[in-house]
Amino acid sequence: MNDRPTVMVSGASRGLGRAIALGLAERYAVIGFARGPVTAMSNDPRAAWVSHRDGIDITRTADLQRLAPDLAECDALVNNAGVAYEGLLAMQSLDSIEHVVRVNLSSVLYLTKLYTRARLAARKPGTVVTIGSITAIRGFSGLAVYGATKGALVSMTKALARELGPKGFRFTAVLPGYIDTDMSNTLSARQREQIVRRTPLGRLATVGDIVPVVRFLLSSEAAFITGETIVVDGGLSA
Repeated sequence: MNDRPTVMVSGASRGLGRAIALGLAERYAVIGFARGPVTAMSNDPRAAWVSHRDGIDITRTADLQRLAPDLAECDALVNNAGVAYEGLLAMQSLDSIEHVVRVNLSSVLYLTKLYTRARLAARKPGTVVTIGSITAIRGFSGLAVYGATKGALVSMTKALARELGPKGFRFTAVLPGYIDTDMSNTLSARQREQIVRRTPLGRLATVGDIVPVVRFLLSSEAAFITGETIVVDGGLSA
């Protein structure tokens, strides 16, 4: 794998994270991690370029610290892991609020800190792409906590672009709309129909809509892009 640049992908066991890991494996050596085991990749030839770290709970700082040696060797990091709970804020428990904030924001900040520290110590710049959501820029009923965490990730991206740009680092974010993955399976048929009807392109996003954008932002073709967000939502937020 030494002849390829290396990228780490969080939450790579399934869904969008798994698709990103396999999509990037066309050009990169990929290190994926998640709390649970990876969904089988054995039938995909790209899986030969993906190694996976099972049992890494992104909410546990000790688990993330175990990744420090790998992070030092990674040319890029994709912050993908996330969780969404839908419900009116007034009715949400403190535990669920704290869990969403911990997974979607605090842990991402800490992982990004570990990555940038490791690369600064090695005197090598890096690139970070963070998966956000259109809830960062448009309000959706029942997603106040989720949207707040994703909005904070946009702020993180812009701040770090200024903070570490002089050291050669780049930070960008991708803001998908509703994606047809396990996370959207909680939508009722009526909710799905409403979202599709309000989306100018008339469908939910697929992982195939998101992966090429991540791949572009990591590439040399995006070498002068930093501090920016790219919305991939079929026009829903237009």
